[in-house]
Amino acid sequence: MLTVILIAMLFAVPGGLLLALDSHGDPFKELERRAKASIGKTRDKSGIRLRLEELGLNSERDYQDFRIRQFGYCAASSAIVMVLVLIFKHSLLTCLLTVILIASFFFVIIDRDLTTRVNRRRELIEAEFPAVVEMLTLAIAAGETPMSAMLRIADSADGELAREFGNVIIAVRTGEPLHLGLDAMGRRVKSIMIRRFIDAIITATLRGAPLIEVLSRHAVEARANQRNIIMAAAGKAEISMMIPVVFLILPISILFALWPSLTNLNLYAS
Repeated sequence: MLTVILIAMLFAVPGGLLLALDSHGDPFKELERRAKASIGKTRDKSGIRLRLEELGLNSERDYQDFRIRQFGYCAASSAIVMVLVLIFKHSLLTCLLTVILIASFFFVIIDRDLTTRVNRRRELIEAEFPAVVEMLTLAIAAGETPMSAMLRIADSADGELAREFGNVIIAVRTGEPLHLGLDAMGRRVKSIMIRRFIDAIITATLRGAPLIEVLSRHAVEARANQRNIIMAAAGKAEISMMIPVVFLILPISILFALWPSLTNLNLYAS
């Protein structure tokens, strides 16, 4: 009897809320409007806005959509788990603990998925960086201005760093100075290597220093850094390959080598 009452309350509470919010003709839109308003007032203490901006999702709507999706998955999974637990007639404490655990699990999973996307984008940008720097160096050495060289890279290349140069071109065309657009790009891309490169370009542009030498030096450093990253990944792969060798292949080899001797010793002993 208690289970039936709890299940009825589970479906009755959302219905009552929708009826209470039915002041503008559409309760679903009213509920969405109030949820977005409350989300917009909260402070972002987990750095979600910064991570979304790094992915190119700069608007308030993108942040609200992410939060609605996160809390929506938590609420939907919690409701389904609550109904299942109550149907199988478990205790109320077990039901509450399971709901809290499932909601926390989905909340953390969605947050970690965003972090994974950001880290993957950083890795792609750092992998594209040496080739893009060399293209920029060749274009400027051929007589093009930094603005036209970035425009050529944004039009011809296909990658995350080329898209960032495209955002810089768009910002400059709307009236923003080139050094401010580059500085905004360096703040968006949370990479030490990209930040040093942007600072060097801004300093050379503002002070009139030779830009070719700066770009050539950064191209050499980028290739060396990429080589170090590849060597580190190769070292980790070598250690990972030792696990099946040590724990699988080596014991089987020793067993094949010792098995005839052990069989002969058992025959002599018998």
